[in-house]
Amino acid sequence: MPASPGFGIYIHWPFCRSKCPYCDFNSHVRERIDHARWRAALLRELEHYAREAQGRTVTSIFFGGGTPSLMEPDTVAALIARVRELFDVAPDVEITLEANPTSVETGKFRAFRDAGVNRVSLGVQSLVADDLKFLGRQHDAAQALDAVRLAADIFERFSFDLIYARPTQTLVQWRDELDRALQFAAGHISLYQLTIEPGTQFEQAVARGDFRVLDEERAAALYEATVARLGQAGLADYEISNFAKAGQESRHNLTYWRYGDYVGIGPGAHGRLTLGGEKFATRQHRAPEAWLDLVERDGHATRQRDAVSRAERLSELLMMGLRLKEGVPRARIEDESAQPFARAIDRTRLQRLIDGGFLTMSDDHIAATQDGRQRLDAVLSALIA
Repeated sequence: MPASPGFGIYIHWPFCRSKCPYCDFNSHVRERIDHARWRAALLRELEHYAREAQGRTVTSIFFGGGTPSLMEPDTVAALIARVRELFDVAPDVEITLEANPTSVETGKFRAFRDAGVNRVSLGVQSLVADDLKFLGRQHDAAQALDAVRLAADIFERFSFDLIYARPTQTLVQWRDELDRALQFAAGHISLYQLTIEPGTQFEQAVARGDFRVLDEERAAALYEATVARLGQAGLADYEISNFAKAGQESRHNLTYWRYGDYVGIGPGAHGRLTLGGEKFATRQHRAPEAWLDLVERDGHATRQRDAVSRAERLSELLMMGLRLKEGVPRARIEDESAQPFARAIDRTRLQRLIDGGFLTMSDDHIAATQDGRQRLDAVLSALIA
């Protein structure tokens, strides 16, 4: 049987203390925030979507952003309590909050735990002083590691992120940084290659010639070294950028990658809901103040609510599922496309990718190899173009 994707709730907090130059998320800097007003609005939009998603059992809640550790713990507590009132909630529900390792935010860790959070994800990003400055972070390596230690003491589970393939980074330097990180990692770590996203400060910097991104060959060498070193430490690459010990995978993110349903509330939040056999893509208004006004007026700020065609459902399923080492169940391909596997996937295209060493196929799954996951955009184009 394919693993259940679960059902998640994503809550977006759109505010940060500053905008990182690599970030293309829906995040904004504001001098003042009316926390009581925002709490009421988030609760109201949650109630709107609870009416649509009746009968679901919540397996994960994820507070993302922005920087949700800037939220008041009372707001987090109110939202978790309201989820429990509006939905059936799994006994082992995973409740994650993203946090930055500054003293202002880590000082709230115990209050967040008392509010119901049982997992934190820390945005460390680097353990090298100059690279932290390059990435626009407001903490140093010592603060980051102090935050990791504190998270380990307070929460049942924790993870932290690092960004690699930085412009001047060598393989030797990255291996040293990984070894240092692994002294503090527990069950999960996320390691992302630096990418230059449209509309970011880094896109402008590259255009000006301020720095150059690593070439594909060097970036690939770093990726392969990452997979090998984490594997030696007992953390498997269950997803392209995520490594975990067995049972410590991010359950909320697995819901996305396994193409499960989830509700998204807050500015710019996305959602996927299957209702009456039809899947809908939802997206909330991005601008914080406009979102707030719309929720107060209408009870929600849904800007997009589109039916997802069968062809799009298949494309999304493969795009998300092939990121996972476990791959995509053939039964899900048939369910989402509403046709037999042999008709949903072109056998010639599939066989060409298998012969090239980019995909594998068993009786019940197709999966990308390590080479295939490194080149997933090209693999998807070749498979379903």
